[in-house]
Parts: sequence; structure tokens; C-alpha cells
Amino acid sequence: MVLVCAAASATGVAFRASAVGSGPVRALARAGGTSTAEAVLTADPQARKAGGRPMVIVRARVEAVARARVRVPVLLIAHDPRWLGLLPSQRVRLRGRFDEPRGAELLAAVVIVRGPPALLGGPSPLQRAAEAVRARLRAAVERLPPDQRGVLPGMVDGDTSRLDPALAEDFRTAGLSHLLVVSGANLAIVIGAVLWLCRVTGLGRRRAPPVAAVAVVAFVLVARPDPSVLRATVMGLVALLALFTGRSRQGVPALCAAVLLLVLIDPELARSYGFVLSVLATAGLLVLAPPWRERLARRLPGPLADALAVAAAAEITVAPVLVMLSGEVGVVSLPANLLAAPAVAPATLLGALGTAIAPVSLPLARLTVRPAGLAVGWIIWIARTAAALPYATVPWTGGGLGAVTLLLAGGAAVLILRHPRLRMATVAVMAGVLIAVVALRVTAPGWPPPGWQLVACDVGQGDALALAAGPGRAVVVDTGPAPAPVDRCLSRLRVKDVPLLVLTHPHADHIGGTSGVRHGRTVHGVVRTPLTDGAENRFIAGLASRPALAGAQWRIGDLTLAILAPLGTGSALSPRDDGTTINNASVVLVARRPGFSALLAGDVETDAQRALETSVPRVQVLKVPHHGSRSQDPRFLAAAHASISLVSVGRDNDYGHPAPSTLGLLHRLRTQVHRTDQEGDIAIVRTRTGIAAIPRH
Repeated sequence: MVLVCAAASATGVAFRASAVGSGPVRALARAGGTSTAEAVLTADPQARKAGGRPMVIVRARVEAVARARVRVPVLLIAHDPRWLGLLPSQRVRLRGRFDEPRGAELLAAVVIVRGPPALLGGPSPLQRAAEAVRARLRAAVERLPPDQRGVLPGMVDGDTSRLDPALAEDFRTAGLSHLLVVSGANLAIVIGAVLWLCRVTGLGRRRAPPVAAVAVVAFVLVARPDPSVLRATVMGLVALLALFTGRSRQGVPALCAAVLLLVLIDPELARSYGFVLSVLATAGLLVLAPPWRERLARRLPGPLADALAVAAAAEITVAPVLVMLSGEVGVVSLPANLLAAPAVAPATLLGALGTAIAPVSLPLARLTVRPAGLAVGWIIWIARTAAALPYATVPWTGGGLGAVTLLLAGGAAVLILRHPRLRMATVAVMAGVLIAVVALRVTAPGWPPPGWQLVACDVGQGDALALAAGPGRAVVVDTGPAPAPVDRCLSRLRVKDVPLLVLTHPHADHIGGTSGVRHGRTVHGVVRTPLTDGAENRFIAGLASRPALAGAQWRIGDLTLAILAPLGTGSALSPRDDGTTINNASVVLVARRPGFSALLAGDVETDAQRALETSVPRVQVLKVPHHGSRSQDPRFLAAAHASISLVSVGRDNDYGHPAPSTLGLLHRLRTQVHRTDQEGDIAIVRTRTGIAAIPRH
């Protein structure tokens, strides 16, 4: 059966690859041509940021191009926000440039769309009905706390439009992100409740299945009948079948048949990591969970044995793929899932009940989702607590090598557990390592180092810096691309109060983590460039904001901040302006206190640097502009006379930052170069002879 599945997958992928690799759409992509096309949306539009510019990503199926009838999948990239209002199944006319896809997905082209969509038809009745029900659920949870009303719709129907990005990152770190998407577990909970109700009300075995089938149809309709939901539905039904019959041997052939059917319907699933994770998790429930449950039930209560066996089986089977994708191993995911498990079913069932009631009676639906909100609140607390634990995730080699090494490590662990002598030797070695680690922690200075003045946070490809402003206080300059990294950095620094937040310019890699700065902290005010397209507005709602004007100064304790740029005073930038224009509008400031000075240069490029050459003061630390890109003016960098240069940059980034030419220039200027991609968080401290850089790694 497995060989048949593999052969069918290969055949299906070959046919689909042949279809998308030829024809007029692929010909246009190879030539980089521009054309008008008609397409049908196949998924919800998603808002993203790229290079600071807002964009909308839409999966679609092109059905007509250049007067030819086709039927091939494409990825649309648009910059007009009106694309966000569309629903799956809507037909549109568009004009754009067709490019060849770079990834391994089975796409005929990536289309850079120009302008808004021209609607050729409304959504299908099913999609329209699904959106109406989802909207009523959003209205029903409106009175819950913000985090709960962001998470509950995601658990019920996969709607995460109101989810805080920082909270989503905490769910990912804690290994609970599967709760925020439609999965087979959702379906299993709903069907299990329906079958239980059928049993309680006296319906026999013949009447219960039709009722459960109706529940399945309703679930699929509300969660949107798109391929991912249908895939999760099939996987959930397979797992449920095996669990209810108690015959895992029948479940494995059923799983293979489901995989075969799904791949034949949509061959692209053969290259989908989401599909692989879903299949592996289901296989773990079928193969590993039953025997583990039997063994655990000898020493543990039945419900606890069931929960532990199911969670462990799913986590272990998907771990190699997750390591391959993320390059890290989740340490807290198993206990987090166990602690969250008791609240998942009440939250899902009450949320589903509220969804069913909302179209009829919104007040009654609001009453129903209140206890669901309490259950969700517990899950949120578990996610945040687990994510905040030290070493919640452990770095691991990514890619195929990481998956192989994790499997080898798992095999070694099984071998050790089965042999008493190996267990004793392993315990002795681990005890020695623990003693050594404790000794190092006692003798080595902790983090942050005493008397730190400035910390460049390791937030990936972006900027986030903290300037000490007193015990538990720091001025934050930029926030990185995502909330979680800067939140963790400030937590390590024990920062609870932010007297001033400076957003140098409205690019996503500098403002995307703002909610992470605000998470559990008080931010008193925001300074931002007056030359902005307003992209930062949604992050700083409710905060006092003022423009950064050249010559302005702030004093916070013994820390003085002086603004050097931007020099212009324009009021706004159009979203159509290119990245260079916005980079050159960056806030450039000088930070000083006794024994310390730094020039924080945002992303200013050559033109702005040349305009500032004569006003650059001597400083001890230079935050190298624009992540060390090649757009540097040697006289600007030289004017700072900095003994230490900090490059905030992401590992293996696609931009080639920092540029070799810039690194060479900095070395010729005899400045020490420190990079966050190589050293992690970097602290600047005062010493008896001046300043020094201390990396966290």
C-alpha cells in the first residue's frame, strides 16, 4: 500500500509539474512578460510586509491569459489593500508581470499585480455563507479580552485575523501553534461530542453516523472548504475511525488510502510540509499512541495516560520535520500540550456552539463563548509561560542533516533507556555536565553584564537596540521584524519601563516587533520620522507620538538623545516610494552619557550620509547603517571615529548583508566590528579604560 501511495504521488506530481511547466502562463513567466489574466482565488488573501512595503499574497488559479484558456495555480503579489477584501472562489481580472517561481512549489508563475482587482463575480454561496458565520463569531467574541478574542476564532474555524503576532510567536515557541489552525483534532473533538450526545439521547448506532456526517459538513463549511481544511478533515476522520474502533491496524491502511486519494486530487500536497506534518501526526496516533497508552495506564490514571500517549506520539513523529524547517527543538512543547489539553475540548466545543448560535441570537452566543474564553485564557497563559522559560527551544542543525541527527539522537536515547548500564553511565555524564554548567554560571558573569550602556538585540534581519535609562528602564530604538525576539531580549535585560520608543523609519524590519516591546511594559512615548507612509500607526495606537526633528533633544536621567536627521520636514511618504527614499528618511540620533557615546544611524544610505557628513560627531560606538549594506559613504563612517561598530543583521539573509566592501571599509577604519548574526545580543559596557563589547553567545 505504501509503495502504491508513493507511486501515485510521483505520478501525480509528474502530471502537475508537466501542466505548470508548460503552456502560455509559464512561457510568460520565462520571458518576464506583462499580461492581463482572469483568475479565481483559491485561498484567503494575506497581508505581509516586504522591505517595509505592505503587500498582499493571494493564491489563485489562472483560467484565462492572452486569449488562451488555461487552468494552472499561481501566486499573486499585490500592493493594493483592496485585494484584502476578497474571498476564496471570487473571479477577478488582473494585470501584472509574470515571473518564474523560485521555490519547489508546483506553481506556473508568480504574478506581480498592478493596481486593484477587477471583480468579475462574487464568491460562491458556500464561501459567502462561511464568511457570514465567521463574521458572526467575531462579533460574538467582541466583548472578550483582546487575546481571547484573537485566539478563540482560530481554534474554532482557523480565523486568526485578530491574533497578536507576539502571542502567535509564543504559541509557536511553546509548541501549541497547531491549536490556531484548523486540524483533524478540531474535527475529532466536534464529532466525539456529537456521538456522545447521540448516545446520551438514545440514538442508536444507525442514527448516530448521519448526525456526525452533518456535523462534519457544517464544520467544513464554517472553516472554509479549502484544500487545507479538507485535508485536515480526512486526517481527523482516519484517526477518529481508529480510536473509536480500537483497531489501529485498520487505521494504517485507511491512512494510506486517504493519502493516496488526497495526492491524486491535489498532487501539490506531495510537496507540502503541512500535509507531511498532518500525515505524520496521524500516523503517530495510530501506531505509537495505543501501545504507549496501555503501558502508561498501568501506572497512571486512564485520562492522563491517554493525554500523555497522544501528545508524545504526535510530538515525536513530527519532530524531525519541524527541526528540518526551524533548526530548533522544542523542549517545553510536550508539557505545554499536556497542561493545555484539558482546556482544548471545552474551548473548541463551546466556541463551536457559539458559532452555531451566533447567526440566530448574538446575545446568547456572547453568553456561550464566555466560558470558552476562560478555557482559552488558560491556554494563553500556558503558551506565554512556556515560551518565557529559559531554553524553551534548543538550537539544532536545520535541513535534512538536522532531521537525520535528531533521528539518530532519538535512536540513541531508546538504546540507553533499554540498557541499565548505559542508563547509569548516561546519568553520571549528565550529572557531571550539570555540575560544570552550574559552576560556570556561578563563576561567570550573568546577563546582562553589570553597567551595560547599550545592547544590540539579536532580532534577525532587522534593528532593535536598548539604551540603559535606569533600573528596569531603557530607551528602545527600533523593534525588529517580529515581536518575540525583541520581547525576549528586553526580558533578559529586565526592562519593564520604556520612557521613549524611537522608530527610525516605517520598514517592517524596524517596526514589526513593536507589540513585543509593549508586551508587559509601559511605553511612555514614541518618536518617529516625520517622513512616513503611516505603516507604523497600527503598532503604536494609544501611544503619544511626536515627529523627530533635526536639532531636537531629550534627556532621560543622565542619558541625552540628540536628533541629527532626517533633515527634511515633509509630512508623508507615498506607499509607492521605493525603499531607498524611506531609508534615507531614517531618524539618526546621538546618545550620550558620561563615559559613553553612540551614533545610531538607522538605515540611511549614501545620499543621506553625504548630507550628514559635516554634522557627525565623534562617538565611541557606531550602529552601522542599513545592516552593513554596500550603500555606505566612507567619509560618513570615518567622521564618527568609532572604536566599536555594531552590525545588526540576520544570519544567512537574502540581501548579502553585511557587504564585504563595507566590512573591508570598517576594518580599514580600525574599528572593532561586532555582528548580531555571529554573536547574538551584544552589550556595550564601560570599563576603566573606555568601553568594551560583550556578546551573549
